[in-house]
Amino acid sequence: MPILALGINHDSAPVAVRERVAFAPEVMPSALADARAVLDCPELAILSTCNRTEIYGEVTPESVLAWISQYHDVPMEQLSSCYYQFTDETAVRHIMRVACGLDSMVLGEPQILGQMKSAYAVARESGSVGSTLHNVFQQVFSVAKKVRTETAIGENPVSVAFAAVSLASRIFTDLGQQTALLIGAGETIELVARHLLDKGVKKLIVANRTLQRAQSLAEEFGAEAILLADIPDYLPRADIVISSTASQLPILGKGAVETALKQRRHSPMFMVDIAVPRDIEPQVGKLDDVYLYTVDDLRGVIDEGKRLREKAAEAADLIVDAAAQDFMREHRSLRAVDSIRSYRQQAQGISKDELEKTLIQLRTGGDPEQLLEQLARSLTNKLIHAPTVALRQATADGDMERLRIAREIIGLTAEDSSQASDVSASAPEKKNLK
Repeated sequence: MPILALGINHDSAPVAVRERVAFAPEVMPSALADARAVLDCPELAILSTCNRTEIYGEVTPESVLAWISQYHDVPMEQLSSCYYQFTDETAVRHIMRVACGLDSMVLGEPQILGQMKSAYAVARESGSVGSTLHNVFQQVFSVAKKVRTETAIGENPVSVAFAAVSLASRIFTDLGQQTALLIGAGETIELVARHLLDKGVKKLIVANRTLQRAQSLAEEFGAEAILLADIPDYLPRADIVISSTASQLPILGKGAVETALKQRRHSPMFMVDIAVPRDIEPQVGKLDDVYLYTVDDLRGVIDEGKRLREKAAEAADLIVDAAAQDFMREHRSLRAVDSIRSYRQQAQGISKDELEKTLIQLRTGGDPEQLLEQLARSLTNKLIHAPTVALRQATADGDMERLRIAREIIGLTAEDSSQASDVSASAPEKKNLK
């Protein structure tokens, strides 16, 4: 079974589809267990971020797509038009590019590597990582580190969070006069907070499901911490709202925003919903004095960052290509281990049998010199029997390519076909090998 990478991302599907196939962190272990049972697949990993859902393993693409459709209750025809798949070397190359940020909406963004490591850790803890996926992920992490250290892909950090703040700074000429409400307390919101402080934002409010995490982030950035339930009371104070949670249901609805606008006397509000599934109801964007953007709307800002990193990405792709080829070469060689072991055992068995015969004859008074010559001759004949038959058959069939490969495998130097035929013809007859 080939290594498979199958997914749906920001390039292949709109946010409306991506949010339907996203996996919340809390359901990931059970989703992995369900997938392995349904697909009868011992190895599987799922990467689910705001911009992509991807499944890795040794499994057929048709079965994976059918499982996603069934698990998320999404029509198969809807998925069929927006998924992509890669196998073996192209799959390994794709996973490497994803981990390096080369396939991200924001080229070179660093968050995806941490998300990839988390996906691997969850899959390993769930018992769905075997030798193949373990080797894939270890090579992926090694390449990602190399790309970060040997190219400029990580310079001038750019992320979805940075793009959101850049857009805010274009809407408001002076962020030093604005209050920002950040919903969520994960890595993305932490990055948003850093970028907002760099831009000199007046005040930060952090809202989260658990107050402890919100307070931890608030202390780091000099912000105010509140619970999600307190948002309606604080929303009227927010000029900027940026949300990124793992909630499966919207955090902000149209009614709450309408109420806040009245209290603000319809002073404009700038909102960015980075989450998938969305945290802010789409209907909010239809309200006057609200400027609502989703991750898909950030493309213009993000394209600017891409141009700055394209040259570094070219160098990174060369590293990835070489690493993917090396990995598959090693992976294919591991598949030959059983054959090599069997071949070695066969040769050792022949040697053992011939040696035992010779030792018995030596004990009964046989001439040592003659017996050693006989042992060498018998071993030679038996060990070259199978290759001799293969050479003769390839020559008889006129299959010069098979003949060339056979000669290469047994270590013969390159010669013309007539010499090869001579070698095959002059080999010991089968009757002499018994």
